[in-house]
Amino acid sequence: MPMLRPKAQKAGGGSHYIPEEYFDLKTRIHDRLLDMLDLSLIETLDRDALKAKLRSILEEIIREEMRTVPLNLTERERLFQEIQDEVTGLGPLEPFLQDPSISDVLINTYNQIYVERFGKLELAEARFKDNRHLKRIIDKIVTAVGRRIDESSPMVDARLPDGSRVNAIIPPLSIDGPILSIRRFSVDPLEIKDLLTLKTLTPEVAEVLKGCVKARLNILISGGTGSGKTTTLNVLSRFIPDGERIVTIEDSAELQLKQNHVVRLETRPPNVEGRGEVTQRDLVRNSLRMRPDRIILGEVRGGEAFDMLQAMNTGHEGSLATIHANTPRDALMRLESMVAMGQIDIPTEFMRRFIASAIDVVLQVTRFSDGTRKFVSMQEVTGMEGNVLTLQKIFSFEQTTVDSKGQVRGRFRFEGVRPRFLDKFHAAGLDLSPDLFDPSKTLEI
Repeated sequence: MPMLRPKAQKAGGGSHYIPEEYFDLKTRIHDRLLDMLDLSLIETLDRDALKAKLRSILEEIIREEMRTVPLNLTERERLFQEIQDEVTGLGPLEPFLQDPSISDVLINTYNQIYVERFGKLELAEARFKDNRHLKRIIDKIVTAVGRRIDESSPMVDARLPDGSRVNAIIPPLSIDGPILSIRRFSVDPLEIKDLLTLKTLTPEVAEVLKGCVKARLNILISGGTGSGKTTTLNVLSRFIPDGERIVTIEDSAELQLKQNHVVRLETRPPNVEGRGEVTQRDLVRNSLRMRPDRIILGEVRGGEAFDMLQAMNTGHEGSLATIHANTPRDALMRLESMVAMGQIDIPTEFMRRFIASAIDVVLQVTRFSDGTRKFVSMQEVTGMEGNVLTLQKIFSFEQTTVDSKGQVRGRFRFEGVRPRFLDKFHAAGLDLSPDLFDPSKTLEI
């Protein structure tokens, strides 16, 4: 029937909308389904059996509804699928969560859903019925992981069963209605060969990074939101030998390590009474009592920075962490400010020397205007000159232009500097080609 099909919306850049009549029909069918369905079946039946039971009841309901609202076969199948998603999944979000090409789902109130594909945002045709419908889906997500969201606690971080990260914020903090952001993670995380195919880095850079992990250098991965820091952390973790005990510490568990000996820790927010909070700093301190060979900190964002630096300086070499920053030097400045946030009363010069002795390498990752992500810089922390932390650039990516298709063009090149960490490579039995750092060798992309 025409009134149930999405129609082009003349205003708003050619997007689409779904008529209110469709949502009214779906709501009626959904409500009748819940009246007829034994809700305990949802917990006891397996997914296939539940789908068969739902279809049987829905067919009966839709046959009755078709006396007043005629539906063709395509519209009936669409209703079956969407109502099934409402009962067993996350409603309008389900198609996006099943699409492997989507990396982010951003819901700006009930009637605006954006998705990111291959680094580019686009407006989706789907929507929720209203803000109450969206709030119901948010409640379903957060209660599944033991969290809560209401007027007294209007922000929450959670995760989906597949590990995808979820952030939700509701009124009164969000003015127009509930806001939901989902950062998805692929079932099969990217490997180093995938980054080479995507031209995120070069084989020579990959060889150096592999050596840095095996030689137990402390690596800080810096970048902006959505630049690929967590993906980089996952990729680098592949080079950690299987025999080592790894402890991961995150606000929301995202890392997908493949080693056998991994201990995963996650922070906990305060309860209704404001008690029971467990911070990253608490977990870093506790991890030192767990005999870790390496500590992987999902993101440094507060007072835990000092405890992480202490761990790196006291026998836990080879640790990895990420930080939000635009350049390697900015990353070290942020690290210094985070130590101050921990109310540690240490002279500035001493703190900078402490950082210089703890961090060996800062790797900068960037997302460009065409949606591609690249390793744009690798800098070695070489020590102090006076009161200033000194860095030397090992390799870089320089953007030269944007072609007619909007694709970023540029070149990777080494800077001709022999890193000081090569001594650690030799001690670990890792030898690189003598001409690897030759600045005349560039890769144009």
